[in-house]
Amino acid sequence: MARAQELADKGNVAEGLEVLDQVKSKSSSLNSYEKAMMFNFYGFIYYNAERVDEALASFEQVVKQNPIPESLEKGTLFSLSQLAMASGKYDKTLQYLEQWEQVDGGKIPVKNYVLKAQATYQQKDYSAAAGYIDQAIELQVADGFLAEESWYVLQRAVYFELKQPAKVAAVLENMVRLFNKPEYWLQLGGMYGEIGEEGKQLAVLEAAFQQGYVTKRSDLRNLSQVYYLNGLPFKAAQVIEKGFELGALNKDDKTLSFLAQSYVGAKEYDKAVATYQTLADISDTGVASQQIAEIRLQQGRFEETVVAAKAAAKRGKLDNLSNLYLALGMANFNLKQFDQALQAFEQAKAYKNAKKWLSNGLNLSNVNKTMHVN
Repeated sequence: MARAQELADKGNVAEGLEVLDQVKSKSSSLNSYEKAMMFNFYGFIYYNAERVDEALASFEQVVKQNPIPESLEKGTLFSLSQLAMASGKYDKTLQYLEQWEQVDGGKIPVKNYVLKAQATYQQKDYSAAAGYIDQAIELQVADGFLAEESWYVLQRAVYFELKQPAKVAAVLENMVRLFNKPEYWLQLGGMYGEIGEEGKQLAVLEAAFQQGYVTKRSDLRNLSQVYYLNGLPFKAAQVIEKGFELGALNKDDKTLSFLAQSYVGAKEYDKAVATYQTLADISDTGVASQQIAEIRLQQGRFEETVVAAKAAAKRGKLDNLSNLYLALGMANFNLKQFDQALQAFEQAKAYKNAKKWLSNGLNLSNVNKTMHVN
Protein backbone atom coordinates (compact mmCIF):
# COMPACT_ATOMS: atom_id res chain seq x y z
CA MET A 1 0.00 0.00 0.00
CA ALA A 2 2.90 2.35 0.70
CA ARG A 3 4.28 1.55 -2.76
CA ALA A 4 0.87 2.28 -4.30
CA GLN A 5 0.76 5.65 -2.56
CA GLU A 6 4.30 6.47 -3.69
CA LEU A 7 3.42 5.70 -7.33
CA ALA A 8 0.24 7.76 -7.15
CA ASP A 9 2.11 10.69 -5.61
CA LYS A 10 4.45 10.66 -8.61
CA GLY A 11 1.48 10.85 -10.96
CA ASN A 12 1.45 7.15 -11.85
CA VAL A 13 -2.20 6.70 -10.88
CA ALA A 14 -2.83 3.60 -13.00
CA GLU A 15 0.26 1.85 -11.62
CA GLY A 16 -0.67 2.77 -8.08
CA LEU A 17 -4.13 1.34 -8.54
CA GLU A 18 -2.66 -1.86 -10.01
CA VAL A 19 -0.59 -2.34 -6.85
CA LEU A 20 -3.70 -1.77 -4.70
CA ASP A 21 -5.61 -4.26 -6.83
CA GLN A 22 -2.94 -6.82 -5.99
CA VAL A 23 -3.52 -6.14 -2.30
CA LYS A 24 -7.27 -6.34 -2.82
CA SER A 25 -6.93 -9.78 -4.43
CA LYS A 26 -5.56 -11.01 -1.10
CA SER A 27 -8.11 -9.16 1.05
CA SER A 28 -9.37 -12.40 2.57
CA SER A 29 -6.16 -12.51 4.57
CA LEU A 30 -6.57 -8.93 5.82
CA ASN A 31 -8.24 -7.91 9.06
CA SER A 32 -10.88 -5.17 9.17
CA TYR A 33 -8.40 -2.40 9.92
CA GLU A 34 -6.12 -3.44 7.06
CA LYS A 35 -9.08 -3.56 4.67
CA ALA A 36 -10.16 -0.13 5.85
CA MET A 37 -6.69 1.26 5.19
CA MET A 38 -6.66 -0.35 1.75
CA PHE A 39 -9.92 1.34 0.78
CA ASN A 40 -8.65 4.54 2.34
CA PHE A 41 -5.68 4.44 -0.04
CA TYR A 42 -8.04 3.81 -2.93
CA GLY A 43 -10.08 6.83 -1.88
CA PHE A 44 -7.12 9.19 -1.68
CA ILE A 45 -5.71 8.06 -5.02
CA TYR A 46 -9.07 8.51 -6.73
CA TYR A 47 -9.59 11.87 -5.06
CA ASN A 48 -6.17 13.16 -6.11
CA ALA A 49 -6.97 11.98 -9.65
CA GLU A 50 -10.25 13.96 -9.44
CA ARG A 51 -12.32 10.80 -9.79
CA VAL A 52 -14.73 11.89 -7.09
CA ASP A 53 -17.46 9.25 -7.47
CA GLU A 54 -14.89 6.46 -7.17
CA ALA A 55 -13.32 8.22 -4.20
CA LEU A 56 -16.73 8.37 -2.49
CA ALA A 57 -17.35 4.68 -3.14
CA SER A 58 -13.94 3.79 -1.72
CA PHE A 59 -14.33 5.89 1.43
CA GLU A 60 -17.77 4.34 1.96
CA GLN A 61 -16.07 0.96 2.05
CA VAL A 62 -13.76 2.22 4.77
CA VAL A 63 -16.61 2.87 7.23
CA LYS A 64 -18.25 -0.45 6.38
CA GLN A 65 -15.33 -2.33 7.91
CA ASN A 66 -15.88 -3.42 11.48
CA PRO A 67 -14.20 -2.92 13.83
CA ILE A 68 -11.99 0.07 12.97
CA PRO A 69 -10.63 2.85 15.18
CA GLU A 70 -13.21 5.52 15.98
CA SER A 71 -10.85 8.28 14.83
CA LEU A 72 -10.55 6.67 11.38
CA GLU A 73 -14.32 6.18 11.13
CA LYS A 74 -15.10 9.76 12.14
CA GLY A 75 -12.42 11.26 9.93
CA THR A 76 -13.64 9.26 6.95
CA LEU A 77 -17.30 10.13 7.56
CA PHE A 78 -16.50 13.84 7.67
CA SER A 79 -14.42 13.55 4.50
CA LEU A 80 -17.38 11.78 2.90
CA SER A 81 -19.72 14.60 3.90
CA GLN A 82 -17.38 17.19 2.37
CA LEU A 83 -16.98 15.19 -0.84
CA ALA A 84 -20.72 14.69 -1.12
CA MET A 85 -21.26 18.41 -0.62
CA ALA A 86 -18.74 19.26 -3.33
CA SER A 87 -20.46 16.77 -5.64
CA GLY A 88 -23.92 18.25 -5.08
CA LYS A 89 -25.15 15.19 -3.17
CA TYR A 90 -26.76 17.08 -0.33
CA ASP A 91 -28.84 14.23 1.08
CA LYS A 92 -25.66 12.16 1.37
CA THR A 93 -23.92 15.09 3.07
CA LEU A 94 -26.53 15.16 5.81
CA GLN A 95 -26.55 11.37 6.08
CA TYR A 96 -22.78 11.16 6.64
CA LEU A 97 -22.90 13.95 9.22
CA GLU A 98 -25.61 12.17 11.17
CA GLN A 99 -23.53 8.97 11.08
CA TRP A 100 -20.57 10.95 12.39
CA GLU A 101 -22.66 12.31 15.26
CA GLN A 102 -23.91 8.82 16.15
CA VAL A 103 -20.35 7.51 16.29
CA ASP A 104 -19.13 10.47 18.34
CA GLY A 105 -22.09 10.63 20.71
CA GLY A 106 -20.96 13.95 22.17
CA LYS A 107 -21.57 17.64 21.59
CA ILE A 108 -22.11 18.42 17.91
CA PRO A 109 -19.20 20.55 16.67
CA VAL A 110 -19.59 23.87 14.89
CA LYS A 111 -18.22 22.54 11.59
CA ASN A 112 -21.08 20.03 11.39
CA TYR A 113 -23.69 22.77 11.79
CA VAL A 114 -22.03 24.84 9.07
CA LEU A 115 -21.95 21.94 6.62
CA LYS A 116 -25.58 21.09 7.43
CA ALA A 117 -26.55 24.71 6.83
CA GLN A 118 -24.81 24.69 3.46
CA ALA A 119 -26.47 21.43 2.42
CA THR A 120 -29.98 22.42 3.48
CA TYR A 121 -29.57 25.82 1.83
CA GLN A 122 -28.75 24.08 -1.44
CA GLN A 123 -31.84 21.92 -0.94
CA LYS A 124 -33.84 25.16 -0.54
CA ASP A 125 -34.82 24.13 2.98
CA TYR A 126 -34.16 27.65 4.22
CA SER A 127 -35.79 27.26 7.62
CA ALA A 128 -33.54 24.33 8.48
CA ALA A 129 -30.52 26.18 7.10
CA ALA A 130 -31.32 29.20 9.28
CA GLY A 131 -31.41 27.05 12.40
CA TYR A 132 -28.11 25.38 11.60
CA ILE A 133 -26.15 28.50 10.69
CA ASP A 134 -27.55 30.47 13.65
CA GLN A 135 -26.40 27.71 15.99
CA ALA A 136 -22.98 27.52 14.37
CA ILE A 137 -22.37 31.24 14.84
CA GLU A 138 -23.75 31.27 18.38
CA LEU A 139 -21.50 28.37 19.44
CA GLN A 140 -18.43 29.91 17.83
CA VAL A 141 -18.98 33.26 19.54
CA ALA A 142 -19.80 31.60 22.86
CA ASP A 143 -16.47 29.77 22.69
CA GLY A 144 -14.70 33.10 22.27
CA PHE A 145 -13.90 32.82 18.58
CA LEU A 146 -14.80 34.94 15.57
CA ALA A 147 -17.29 33.31 13.23
CA GLU A 148 -16.03 33.11 9.65
CA GLU A 149 -17.18 35.73 7.18
CA SER A 150 -18.60 33.08 4.84
CA TRP A 151 -20.92 31.93 7.64
CA TYR A 152 -22.46 35.40 7.88
CA VAL A 153 -22.75 35.52 4.09
CA LEU A 154 -24.74 32.28 4.24
CA GLN A 155 -26.84 33.54 7.16
CA ARG A 156 -27.68 36.71 5.23
CA ALA A 157 -28.63 34.69 2.15
CA VAL A 158 -30.85 32.35 4.17
CA TYR A 159 -32.88 35.17 5.72
CA PHE A 160 -33.10 36.91 2.38
CA GLU A 161 -34.66 33.78 0.90
CA LEU A 162 -37.00 33.55 3.88
CA LYS A 163 -38.09 37.15 3.11
CA GLN A 164 -37.18 38.39 6.58
CA PRO A 165 -35.56 41.77 5.84
CA ALA A 166 -35.28 42.78 9.50
CA LYS A 167 -33.11 39.72 10.17
CA VAL A 168 -31.10 40.38 7.02
CA ALA A 169 -30.42 43.87 8.38
CA ALA A 170 -29.37 42.42 11.75
CA VAL A 171 -26.90 40.07 10.03
CA LEU A 172 -25.52 42.93 7.96
CA GLU A 173 -25.02 45.02 11.10
CA ASN A 174 -22.66 42.29 12.33
CA MET A 175 -20.94 42.09 8.95
CA VAL A 176 -20.35 45.86 8.90
CA ARG A 177 -18.99 45.80 12.43
CA LEU A 178 -16.74 42.77 11.94
CA PHE A 179 -15.53 43.07 8.35
CA ASN A 180 -16.15 46.72 7.30
CA LYS A 181 -16.48 46.04 3.58
CA PRO A 182 -18.08 48.60 1.22
CA GLU A 183 -20.71 46.21 -0.10
CA TYR A 184 -21.94 45.40 3.41
CA TRP A 185 -22.43 49.09 4.25
CA LEU A 186 -24.40 49.64 1.05
CA GLN A 187 -26.48 46.51 1.50
CA LEU A 188 -27.28 47.51 5.09
CA GLY A 189 -28.43 50.92 3.89
CA GLY A 190 -30.67 49.25 1.34
CA MET A 191 -32.19 46.92 3.92
CA TYR A 192 -32.87 49.81 6.32
CA GLY A 193 -34.75 51.50 3.49
CA GLU A 194 -36.75 48.34 2.87
CA ILE A 195 -37.86 48.01 6.50
CA GLY A 196 -38.72 51.71 6.80
CA GLU A 197 -35.75 52.77 8.94
CA GLU A 198 -35.03 55.88 6.85
CA GLY A 199 -33.00 57.57 9.57
CA LYS A 200 -30.67 54.60 9.92
CA GLN A 201 -30.53 54.25 6.14
CA LEU A 202 -29.37 57.84 5.78
CA ALA A 203 -26.78 57.49 8.57
CA VAL A 204 -25.31 54.29 7.16
CA LEU A 205 -25.17 55.52 3.58
CA GLU A 206 -23.64 58.82 4.66
CA ALA A 207 -20.97 56.96 6.63
CA ALA A 208 -20.30 54.79 3.59
CA PHE A 209 -20.01 57.87 1.38
CA GLN A 210 -17.57 59.55 3.77
CA GLN A 211 -15.40 56.43 3.74
CA GLY A 212 -15.27 56.47 -0.06
CA TYR A 213 -17.40 53.35 -0.44
CA VAL A 214 -20.09 54.90 -2.68
CA THR A 215 -18.54 54.86 -6.15
CA LYS A 216 -20.89 52.94 -8.43
CA ARG A 217 -23.49 54.66 -10.59
CA SER A 218 -26.51 52.98 -9.00
CA ASP A 219 -25.23 53.59 -5.46
CA LEU A 220 -24.51 57.26 -6.15
CA ARG A 221 -27.97 57.77 -7.62
CA ASN A 222 -29.58 55.99 -4.69
CA LEU A 223 -27.71 58.05 -2.08
CA SER A 224 -28.51 61.33 -3.82
CA GLN A 225 -32.20 60.43 -3.86
CA VAL A 226 -32.12 59.43 -0.19
CA TYR A 227 -30.56 62.79 0.68
CA TYR A 228 -33.12 64.67 -1.39
CA LEU A 229 -36.10 62.82 0.07
CA ASN A 230 -34.79 63.47 3.57
CA GLY A 231 -34.73 67.22 2.98
CA LEU A 232 -31.00 67.50 2.27
CA PRO A 233 -30.90 68.77 -1.34
CA PHE A 234 -27.42 70.29 -1.12
CA LYS A 235 -25.92 66.96 -0.05
CA ALA A 236 -27.85 65.31 -2.87
CA ALA A 237 -26.16 67.71 -5.27
CA GLN A 238 -22.74 67.00 -3.74
CA VAL A 239 -23.19 63.28 -4.41
CA ILE A 240 -24.06 63.93 -8.04
CA GLU A 241 -21.04 66.21 -8.43
CA LYS A 242 -18.86 63.48 -6.88
CA GLY A 243 -20.28 61.04 -9.41
CA PHE A 244 -19.22 63.37 -12.23
CA GLU A 245 -15.77 63.68 -10.68
CA LEU A 246 -15.39 59.90 -10.47
CA GLY A 247 -16.66 59.42 -14.00
CA ALA A 248 -19.39 57.16 -12.65
CA LEU A 249 -22.25 59.47 -13.70
CA ASN A 250 -22.84 60.97 -17.11
CA LYS A 251 -24.04 64.53 -17.62
CA ASP A 252 -27.25 63.42 -19.29
CA ASP A 253 -30.67 65.09 -19.23
CA LYS A 254 -32.00 63.13 -16.28
CA THR A 255 -28.95 63.56 -14.06
CA LEU A 256 -28.50 67.26 -14.82
CA SER A 257 -32.20 67.91 -14.19
CA PHE A 258 -31.97 66.25 -10.78
CA LEU A 259 -28.79 68.17 -9.96
CA ALA A 260 -30.38 71.50 -10.88
CA GLN A 261 -33.51 70.63 -8.93
CA SER A 262 -31.33 69.83 -5.89
CA TYR A 263 -29.53 73.17 -6.15
CA VAL A 264 -32.87 74.99 -6.38
CA GLY A 265 -34.06 73.14 -3.28
CA ALA A 266 -30.87 74.19 -1.50
CA LYS A 267 -31.39 77.81 -2.68
CA GLU A 268 -28.07 77.65 -4.53
CA TYR A 269 -29.57 79.53 -7.46
CA ASP A 270 -26.39 80.39 -9.35
CA LYS A 271 -25.31 76.75 -9.29
CA ALA A 272 -28.80 75.75 -10.39
CA VAL A 273 -28.66 78.19 -13.30
CA ALA A 274 -25.21 76.95 -14.32
CA THR A 275 -26.51 73.39 -14.32
CA TYR A 276 -29.62 74.31 -16.31
CA GLN A 277 -27.39 76.10 -18.81
CA THR A 278 -25.32 72.93 -19.27
CA LEU A 279 -28.58 71.06 -19.76
CA ALA A 280 -29.84 73.66 -22.24
CA ASP A 281 -26.65 73.26 -24.29
CA ILE A 282 -27.32 69.54 -24.84
CA SER A 283 -31.12 69.67 -25.02
CA ASP A 284 -33.37 70.13 -28.03
CA THR A 285 -36.10 71.82 -25.98
CA GLY A 286 -36.44 75.17 -24.21
CA VAL A 287 -37.36 73.65 -20.85
CA ALA A 288 -33.98 74.30 -19.18
CA SER A 289 -33.88 77.90 -20.43
CA GLN A 290 -37.40 78.45 -19.07
CA GLN A 291 -36.23 77.22 -15.67
CA ILE A 292 -33.36 79.73 -15.82
CA ALA A 293 -35.81 82.51 -16.67
CA GLU A 294 -38.03 81.68 -13.70
CA ILE A 295 -35.07 81.50 -11.29
CA ARG A 296 -33.64 84.81 -12.48
CA LEU A 297 -37.06 86.47 -12.22
CA GLN A 298 -37.34 85.28 -8.62
CA GLN A 299 -33.89 86.81 -7.96
CA GLY A 300 -34.88 90.09 -9.57
CA ARG A 301 -32.30 89.71 -12.34
CA PHE A 302 -34.64 90.86 -15.07
CA GLU A 303 -32.29 91.28 -18.02
CA GLU A 304 -31.11 87.68 -17.60
CA THR A 305 -34.75 86.63 -17.29
CA VAL A 306 -35.54 88.18 -20.69
CA VAL A 307 -32.52 86.54 -22.35
CA ALA A 308 -33.38 83.10 -20.95
CA ALA A 309 -37.10 83.42 -21.73
CA LYS A 310 -36.40 84.35 -25.35
CA ALA A 311 -34.00 81.42 -25.65
CA ALA A 312 -36.67 79.10 -24.26
CA ALA A 313 -39.32 80.40 -26.68
CA LYS A 314 -36.96 80.03 -29.62
CA ARG A 315 -36.06 76.45 -28.71
CA GLY A 316 -39.71 75.58 -28.06
CA LYS A 317 -41.25 72.21 -27.09
CA LEU A 318 -42.52 73.64 -23.80
CA ASP A 319 -45.35 72.31 -21.67
CA ASN A 320 -46.12 75.52 -19.79
CA LEU A 321 -45.89 78.50 -22.14
CA SER A 322 -48.14 80.62 -19.93
CA ASN A 323 -45.51 80.75 -17.17
CA LEU A 324 -42.84 81.59 -19.72
CA TYR A 325 -44.77 84.57 -21.10
CA LEU A 326 -45.73 85.74 -17.62
CA ALA A 327 -42.05 85.70 -16.63
CA LEU A 328 -41.09 87.55 -19.77
CA GLY A 329 -43.86 90.10 -19.23
CA MET A 330 -42.94 90.78 -15.62
CA ALA A 331 -39.22 91.05 -16.42
CA ASN A 332 -39.94 93.58 -19.19
CA PHE A 333 -42.32 95.49 -16.94
CA ASN A 334 -39.65 95.82 -14.26
CA LEU A 335 -37.19 96.95 -16.93
CA LYS A 336 -39.80 99.60 -17.95
CA GLN A 337 -40.03 98.02 -21.38
CA PHE A 338 -43.80 98.34 -21.36
CA ASP A 339 -44.56 97.53 -24.99
CA GLN A 340 -42.66 94.24 -24.73
CA ALA A 341 -44.35 93.53 -21.39
CA LEU A 342 -47.83 94.05 -22.84
CA GLN A 343 -46.98 91.87 -25.82
CA ALA A 344 -45.83 89.06 -23.52
CA PHE A 345 -48.95 89.35 -21.35
CA GLU A 346 -51.15 89.21 -24.45
CA GLN A 347 -49.39 85.99 -25.44
CA ALA A 348 -49.92 84.62 -21.93
CA LYS A 349 -53.66 85.36 -22.19
CA ALA A 350 -53.96 82.62 -24.79
CA TYR A 351 -53.58 80.09 -21.99
CA LYS A 352 -56.35 79.43 -19.49
CA ASN A 353 -54.16 79.14 -16.42
CA ALA A 354 -52.75 82.65 -17.05
CA LYS A 355 -56.04 84.43 -17.72
CA LYS A 356 -57.10 84.62 -14.08
CA TRP A 357 -53.90 86.44 -13.22
CA LEU A 358 -54.31 88.97 -16.01
CA SER A 359 -58.05 89.55 -15.83
CA ASN A 360 -59.95 92.23 -13.91
CA GLY A 361 -56.99 94.61 -13.87
CA LEU A 362 -54.92 92.48 -11.43
CA ASN A 363 -51.77 94.49 -10.74
CA LEU A 364 -48.48 93.11 -11.94
CA SER A 365 -46.84 92.96 -8.53
CA ASN A 366 -49.43 90.42 -7.44
CA VAL A 367 -48.88 88.47 -10.61
CA ASN A 368 -45.18 88.46 -9.87
CA LYS A 369 -45.79 87.08 -6.37
CA THR A 370 -48.20 84.37 -7.42
CA MET A 371 -46.78 83.09 -10.71
CA HIS A 372 -44.60 80.46 -9.06
CA VAL A 373 -47.50 79.21 -6.98
CA ASN A 374 -49.39 78.57 -10.21
